[in-house]
Amino acid sequence: MNVNMKEQYRIPATAAVLEKGCLSFPVEENDQPTGLKICMVSYSIYESDNRVIRYAEALAKAGNHVDVLALAQEAGSPFQEEIQGVNLFRIQRRTRRERSQISYVARIMTFFVRTMFFLGWRQRNVRYDIIHVHSVPDFLVYAALFPKMRGAKVILDIHDILPEFYGSKFSAGQKSLMFKLLLKAEKWSAAFADHVIIANDIWREKLVQRSVSSDKCSAILNFPDRAIFFRRGRTRTDGKFVITYPGTLNWHQGVDIAIRAFAGIKDDAPNTEFHIYGTGPGLEYLMALAHELGLDGRVKFMGSRKLRDIAIEIENADLGIVPKRSDSFGNEAFSTKILEFMALGIPVVVADTKVDRYYFNERVVKFFRSGDEKSLREAMLAVIQDARFRQNLILNSSKFVENFDWDRRKSIYFEVITKLLYKPT
Repeated sequence: MNVNMKEQYRIPATAAVLEKGCLSFPVEENDQPTGLKICMVSYSIYESDNRVIRYAEALAKAGNHVDVLALAQEAGSPFQEEIQGVNLFRIQRRTRRERSQISYVARIMTFFVRTMFFLGWRQRNVRYDIIHVHSVPDFLVYAALFPKMRGAKVILDIHDILPEFYGSKFSAGQKSLMFKLLLKAEKWSAAFADHVIIANDIWREKLVQRSVSSDKCSAILNFPDRAIFFRRGRTRTDGKFVITYPGTLNWHQGVDIAIRAFAGIKDDAPNTEFHIYGTGPGLEYLMALAHELGLDGRVKFMGSRKLRDIAIEIENADLGIVPKRSDSFGNEAFSTKILEFMALGIPVVVADTKVDRYYFNERVVKFFRSGDEKSLREAMLAVIQDARFRQNLILNSSKFVENFDWDRRKSIYFEVITKLLYKPT
């Protein structure tokens, strides 16, 4: 394939913020901030959070002291552990099945208070240069108050744009009081931070319109880390065709649509199985749905995995599914799973959401109409039954993903840090 990649595929400039003057302080591609003390804060399980791992390990490898405050997945996990040069502090156990808005907020607030006090205690021995706070929630950035008072620069990294995420999770419309309060919280949190990172270019445009100035905001995609998502070689030899979904089990992810679609092809593709990795509030419903549709033994719920383990499971699959609903949140939420599938040589069927149409085309993924069970069935069968089509997707997407590599793009993040600490006068 000799055609230039920019002509062959529509690849938007993820670093377009550079052209817009957002990061105008020049940094050479190989320049890396070193010798700094940096703390990551994330209401997530660190070992499964690709975005946080990428930042933390890249900084640690560059010679910085990196602490991470996060959640423990299991009881009995050590409070402190060093992983790939990163100091992990598990300051609260995670419960994924929040059954109400009150319990959801209560656990977040508990984490917020613990984080604030931990940072206040920790700064007696470690004077941080950067506190990098990962949202959701946006207001978690205020846990960095004490280090900020001592001169630390604060980055707010918005993984999921919160008003829309909350509306999707709890069916709260844009006119609801809570939605409006979350918009206020977004603006106040962005104002408190010294810089804001957002997870895709569409969201950056929205955030700049309503909450933050353009020169204070960067878009950084969830690029796959090739230290984790590299091809080790398939080890599965059972002859089955395995479809897989790895990720959280929330309503907007559309996994129920995928299960119903799979029920419609199980007889046309009798050697297929659907493996679902992850946990979340929809787990019990999805398990009941699979049983109701007579898919016991064909749809398998594999539980959660650490990121490095899930990479192995993905490589041993035959087809990846990203069945998001195109609601106000899912329509614009970029899924890193797509790039991870591509990096591991797995063809992928993707809902035709706004964000996925923005970054991908039919040469690299097989689209289906979001929310349309029949369209998903047809897309799955097209990939399963046509080996040549499947191989073309793999070939094209493998070349495409070369442009979305963390090693190539991490300089954008390093430039954010460099600009914050060493602004020209």
